[in-house]
Amino acid sequence: MDKFKFSKMSFFSKPKYSKVNVKSREGVAKGLWTKCPESGEMVFVKELKKNLMVVPVSGYHFPLPAPDRIQSLVDHGTFEEYDSAIRSGDPLKFKGLASYEEKLHQNREKTKLEDAVVAGIGKMDGRLVSLAVMDFRFLGGSMGSVVGEKITRAIERGLEMNIPVIVVSASGGARMYEGILSLMQMAKTSAALAKLSKAKIPFFSVLTNPTMAGVMASYASLGDVILAEPKALIGFAGRRVIKETTRADLPEGFQTSEFLLEHGLIDQIVNRHDLRDRLIGLIHSLAHHLKPTVRKTSPSTKKVVARKKVAAKKTPAKKPTRRKG
Repeated sequence: MDKFKFSKMSFFSKPKYSKVNVKSREGVAKGLWTKCPESGEMVFVKELKKNLMVVPVSGYHFPLPAPDRIQSLVDHGTFEEYDSAIRSGDPLKFKGLASYEEKLHQNREKTKLEDAVVAGIGKMDGRLVSLAVMDFRFLGGSMGSVVGEKITRAIERGLEMNIPVIVVSASGGARMYEGILSLMQMAKTSAALAKLSKAKIPFFSVLTNPTMAGVMASYASLGDVILAEPKALIGFAGRRVIKETTRADLPEGFQTSEFLLEHGLIDQIVNRHDLRDRLIGLIHSLAHHLKPTVRKTSPSTKKVVARKKVAAKKTPAKKPTRRKG
């Protein structure tokens, strides 16, 4: 009986585990390492930035901030930013967990940008180009009135100066905070591209991860040549929405750049490190006939002229007064 009790007690007793001492992480600074979503490997952030945010082993492309993207594309010291002072308003007085004005302020502080696109003129292999680069960090690269206006002006600069236009897209779509005004940018940018096409000036569209919804349904899909980065998410609606609407089984990876290349929606998939050289080659091939023209007004002068015209329209002419007597 005593043996039975002993064996029973030992069976239900708490087992003993060996202890492992784990060193404290207090000495390790945050943000030094990041995990590759594809391979799971840990990558040193400084090395990742040096490699244009591309994981060396797996080749996974992390989003690239607009200033770094511009630096990787244009000749050193040639980029001149335009329309940097344009700011979004709050036409709907949008209120949620945070107001639209608060969201804008937070994103300006976070990214040091005024909005989700940086536009201007630079040189690539000595040739002038009108360039607009979207930044996904700013409200998911969403397209509001300012984004649509700056991209339209970038297209119009290409038309005015007779130089090719390049737009690098990274966006979740139209900006819901501005309602119908954001959707109107789809028509505005597309109309500007129609004029560019009529003038036979090439437009190169570069799709990065992600390029979705209203952006993909407008200027991003209207390029004379459409390039995309590897494994970029590209489409209109999300997978779940499409499946619930069509009630059909969707093929695996149907919204990736590889699937779209196979089905003819895009022209080439280009690694980020090769993008500059590929664009230069396309510019030499498709824009060799263009002779750039000098802008008549500088960016600051153009703003002043525009303001004077508006002021002149708003101020009614004074009626002449007659003297009595």
